[in-house]
Amino acid sequence: MPSTIWSGAISFGLVTIPVQVSSATEDRSVKFHQYHLADGGRIRTRKVCEIDGETLSQEQIGKGYELTKDQVVPVTDEELDLMPLPTARAIEIVAFVDRESIDPIRIADSYYLSAAGAVATKPYVLLRRALERNSKAAIAKFSWHNRERLGLLSIRDNALVLHSMKWPDEVRSPDGLAPKDTGLDEDEIAQAMKLIDSMTTDDISAFRDHYREALEEVIKAKSDGNAPSAPADEERKDTGGVIDLMAALNASVQKARESRGETGERATVHEMKPRKKAAKTAPAKKTPANKKTSSRKPRSA
Repeated sequence: MPSTIWSGAISFGLVTIPVQVSSATEDRSVKFHQYHLADGGRIRTRKVCEIDGETLSQEQIGKGYELTKDQVVPVTDEELDLMPLPTARAIEIVAFVDRESIDPIRIADSYYLSAAGAVATKPYVLLRRALERNSKAAIAKFSWHNRERLGLLSIRDNALVLHSMKWPDEVRSPDGLAPKDTGLDEDEIAQAMKLIDSMTTDDISAFRDHYREALEEVIKAKSDGNAPSAPADEERKDTGGVIDLMAALNASVQKARESRGETGERATVHEMKPRKKAAKTAPAKKTPANKKTSSRKPRSA
């Protein structure tokens, strides 16, 4: 069970639900330290004053807001503690929205909320079941590290989850980033949809961080005094030429089907544009004696 990192209460109208907060995720990436190549000494970061060059301890360091390069407004922890934060120990639900209306780009870190004691059990389950039945998500305000934040309450495996969110003015506009529509035809769009269908799955639990696994193998080999094994040669993608979009889509669909164990005819795109109707074949006529016959042989069936 992850450790509790915050304790407070969910405020749901006049209902109060005491909860404990724990992180819902963990960083499993391999961490490195910096070392001196010559002697293996650890390289550490020191906090040095730019004016007198003195190395400072944490107790000697304060906060400040830089107005200009030459003017800094100091702000103390005591002054921050006196700031009005009505959500200092509460997760205050302020609205409910359809879950589909939440832009994923606004979601940041996620935290599990557990009921703090027997008194919280009934209101905790009440809120969970109410959210389940109307497919809503709760928008909440809460405070963390002397800052008021926006949050989203949802459900995962019968547990309430708090997702911290970006405020609306913290999300940058993508204007000017996306390319303008280009000349795609219906064949290409249909094949792209076919590729999406062939790659659709209901379970992503099998995906793994292959880079981290390979890095852990390198570290283990070197710690045992062995040379790390050479990585397997992977097929290199040629990105230097002009892309044949339709050929790439066809190949991608086929590869996706093979990876799922599907067999059968190769996936190809068939021409969807209307063709001219072939003229009806007229009965064969005898070739006049004074007219040359064509030397071209008929196509084999």
